[in-house]
Amino acid sequence: MVINVDMAVMGQEDTVLNFIFQEAAEAENQNQEKRKLFLCETCGKRFTVIHALNSHIRTHTGEKPFSCMNCGKSFSVKRDLNRHMMIHTGEKPFSCVNCGKHFSLKHDLTQHIRIHTGEKPFSCVTCGKRFGRKYHLNRHIIIHTGEKLFSCETCGKSFSRKRNLVLHMLIHSGEMLFSCANCGKGFNQKQNLALHMRIHTGEKPFSCVTCGKSFRHKLSLTRHMTIHTGEKPFSCVTCGRSFSRKQNLTHHMMIH
Repeated sequence: MVINVDMAVMGQEDTVLNFIFQEAAEAENQNQEKRKLFLCETCGKRFTVIHALNSHIRTHTGEKPFSCMNCGKSFSVKRDLNRHMMIHTGEKPFSCVNCGKHFSLKHDLTQHIRIHTGEKPFSCVTCGKRFGRKYHLNRHIIIHTGEKLFSCETCGKSFSRKRNLVLHMLIHSGEMLFSCANCGKGFNQKQNLALHMRIHTGEKPFSCVTCGKSFRHKLSLTRHMTIHTGEKPFSCVTCGRSFSRKQNLTHHMMIH
């Protein structure tokens, strides 16, 4: 009986202590809220120090009082300016323990480490595909939404990525950014130059698994494979005759 009484007393003591701790925690939370004396009149957010409030207000006003003496770029927070300065100084204090690569920002190091760990914390809610960077997830989501924010002012064609719009604009401007060192021919995309270079190097990376014949372009290999498969995907709507290549169908249509 004595043991039961002691256990009952201990249980009551635990209950009292838990109540006291809970009351103390709630009081501390209330005190923290009271200590947030500095109020943002724009959004109502409160801060404990005037410095934090002043920095916050700049998000509403757009003020950027901290400027880089090298390039003139401005920032609303001095901390961001200090990080930016590393671009000019070349300082990279954060290094990867796996490969030794250095970074100027800790955030960049954190993202880089995921290459070694394979960590992909950002997942697509639609298909479940995972990514190591949030930027890559946002870019992927456009596949599902079909959103195309970047439009060509000349022809109206829209693109999901700004890079694709920039490349497309070269068609209208006629600008050739990439030129062949062997013959001087110009190209508006680097990948087209790479394909062209195979003419000079003789490289043929695409091989037929059936006969071993090699090709410079994957499209050429795909067309070649129809010889072995007998596939004829192009049909004449007039007589029904089929062809393995579209150009052969085009020539055939001249008969009709």
